Amino acid sequence: MNGGVRALLYLAFALIFQGRTSALSVIALGVANPGASGVPSGWQIKVNHGKPEVSGCNEADRLCVHLKSHSSSFSLERSVEVDLAETPYLSWSWKVTRLPAGGDFRKAATDDQAAQVLVAFTDRRVLSYIWDSSAPKGTARSASTIPLVHVFAVVCESGAEEANRWVGETRNVAADYERSFGRPAPPVKGLRLQINSQHTGSLAESYFGEVAFRSAPE
Repeated sequence: MNGGVRALLYLAFALIFQGRTSALSVIALGVANPGASGVPSGWQIKVNHGKPEVSGCNEADRLCVHLKSHSSSFSLERSVEVDLAETPYLSWSWKVTRLPAGGDFRKAATDDQAAQVLVAFTDRRVLSYIWDSSAPKGTARSASTIPLVHVFAVVCESGAEEANRWVGETRNVAADYERSFGRPAPPVKGLRLQINSQHTGSLAESYFGEVAFRSAPE
């Protein structure tokens, strides 16, 4: 995976839970030996199609993980336990340098994105925050394709207007869940960072920085 890159910085995402009176709970970045795979410590790589390309990186003193897709689909996943009554806000930074040509999550044949942050809940429901090639920013609709799993997608960024630069996002996950599914949010059980370009047979590339659950927006 990105064999030409030699001394890579490696991400170790560690979930730091504090007490009920603490200000926030954070999934923090750390530095460690990148190893052979480039997969952050505590995370697992899940391959849906093709060959994954993952590496650690450091840009302008920002620790990050780099994902690249050549007609492939894969993700980094980890289990977490988050009580949204305490820390309802999810914040992260990401950068897209290559959008999958013609990607549009609204059609199965073009359902490719350069970057997604997926939040899984204990009731088999999922919120998917995406950077789409075509669907307008603010688009929010069901995106379920797996039986018995309900996925609701929210387009946080669209197209190339913000490409090649770091963009920070903050979402009230508890509020998004209630708007999407019409009920209070249960606990969060997992996170996924995903990239895919297999449907359009194209290239996609993205970077992810810190991901954190917080008690208040940044």
